[in-house]
Amino acid sequence: MMGKLAGALLTLVFSASVGFASTQDQPKPSAQDSPTPKYAALLDRVKKSDATVDFKELRLAYTETPDYSPYGGDRDTRQKMFAALNAREFDQAVESAEKILAKNFVEINAHFVAYVARRELGHAEKSTFHKFMFDGLVKSITGSGDGKTAETAFVVISTDEEYTLFNVLGLRPTGQALVSQNGHSFDRMTATDLKTTETVVYFFNIDKPFNWLGQSLKK
Repeated sequence: MMGKLAGALLTLVFSASVGFASTQDQPKPSAQDSPTPKYAALLDRVKKSDATVDFKELRLAYTETPDYSPYGGDRDTRQKMFAALNAREFDQAVESAEKILAKNFVEINAHFVAYVARRELGHAEKSTFHKFMFDGLVKSITGSGDGKTAETAFVVISTDEEYTLFNVLGLRPTGQALVSQNGHSFDRMTATDLKTTETVVYFFNIDKPFNWLGQSLKK
């Protein structure tokens, strides 16, 4: 089951990242000296596998740091990471995942790759930790709403989180529309259920990445 999930996740997320690379090459905010105290404190706790950490709070705190770049990131390393895992080059996959996590510790796909690669390498403790992170991050999205309406939209901090959630739910995205409502921005995503072939619609609150983009374009 996990092998099938891994394959589906890698295929769709890799495709999404490549597709957005040519259209989302936006400027980054100027760097600062260090992450915010709030994020640093939460990061320290989660790295100790503190299960009481609010992962949604952790993700939102990350958006206040200079490293936050919802439409950017190290695309070359991402592609190498996915390619290495697909080729069962687990050491290389781990190396790329850790490089990404050094800048963005809430990057869901890097934790997933590190979890699978570490498991295959027999690194049980580290594999368990990355699964803890992956599960916590996914649950923080699904726990933010049901996604069925704009009022109950899933709260995300990047497009990658949308595609990752679709993979977890067994959905293939087929359409996207930007919606503005009551001062908030949403992605209205249409998808196909891979089991039932039913068409479904989910809403994602994209205030954080959309506001970041607006601020970046002003600089």
